[in-house]
Amino acid sequence: MTIHESGEMYLESILVLSRSIANVRAIDIVNHTGYSKPSISRALGLLKKDCMVTVDDNGYIRLTAAGEAHALKIYERHRILSAYFEHLGVSHEVASSDACKIEHVISDETFDKIKAQVLKISQ
Repeated sequence: MTIHESGEMYLESILVLSRSIANVRAIDIVNHTGYSKPSISRALGLLKKDCMVTVDDNGYIRLTAAGEAHALKIYERHRILSAYFEHLGVSHEVASSDACKIEHVISDETFDKIKAQVLKISQ
């Protein structure tokens, strides 16, 4: 199954929010991303269909094991790419914005090489 870029962004948002909010709801994702409630509802429906999230009767959103694994992969890419770009002298804002775009399309091979470089730099 292939998760589209927007789905990955929602998974990553749910992961980040769940670290500071005990019970993530759709409105929290709206506030975090700035996307409309209908867009969030549609995305959640697709993520539920793909078994990436569950939504209980109270509207609380939880990542499934598969959803969490995918979200952690994307979040790691974001953190590593941002750190690498900042190391190159890119401002934090631009580094984060560029990482957000690239994290969804970069190959595993290329990411692994960048990650290895970042780990060398940070030692």
